[in-house]
Amino acid sequence: MLKFIFWSLLCINGALLAYGQGYLGTFKGNEREPARIKNQLNPDKLALVTADKANAAALTALDAAKPAAAPVACVEIGSFSAAEARRFEVKLEELALGERQTRQNVASQDLTSHIVYIPPLGSKDAADKKAAELKNLGVTNYFIMSDNSPMKWGISLGVFKSEAAAQTLLAALNKQGVHSARITGRGAPTNKLAYQFRNIDTGIKAQLDEIKLSFPMQEERDCK
Repeated sequence: MLKFIFWSLLCINGALLAYGQGYLGTFKGNEREPARIKNQLNPDKLALVTADKANAAALTALDAAKPAAAPVACVEIGSFSAAEARRFEVKLEELALGERQTRQNVASQDLTSHIVYIPPLGSKDAADKKAAELKNLGVTNYFIMSDNSPMKWGISLGVFKSEAAAQTLLAALNKQGVHSARITGRGAPTNKLAYQFRNIDTGIKAQLDEIKLSFPMQEERDCK
């Protein structure tokens, strides 16, 4: 019995000590937040912040935890005309790429016609032999190209303004048994503009892809 009384008194004293030290809070109805802050450890180091500051700090912590975007070595876009290049550059301004963006001239050709032809045969004799084969197949509209050009000793079978018309002739020649004919565009040489983007990350690459949607005819390729 005495042991029970002893341990009961000990527990009561322990509870009173904890209450006196503030470990069990207080039961007073008029307790205020400043009073509770005084009971905290190092209250002088605590600071109240607004919800906006708290949200901003949380976003900063999340950004810091994200892995760094993988770099893209080099991307080249386009063969732009001068007018297209100006439109493209306006859209690029918002990316502010600085030295990571460069522009260079690219030799190109403005197509004015399409030729149906048999590639160069190497010599006049070979061209004459092929011409005789064409004649035997019923093809009479042809011309052996003998000028000093990359097409020398090739055979022209027709020149057209539209590629569709050239494709129509090619299909007809195939039916006649002519299977070595090809189509290529012809025109005057001109300068176009290409843009290279170096040391960009995947985020910038995604923005470039979005801009490029406005220029569907322009090709994208890797560059060194």
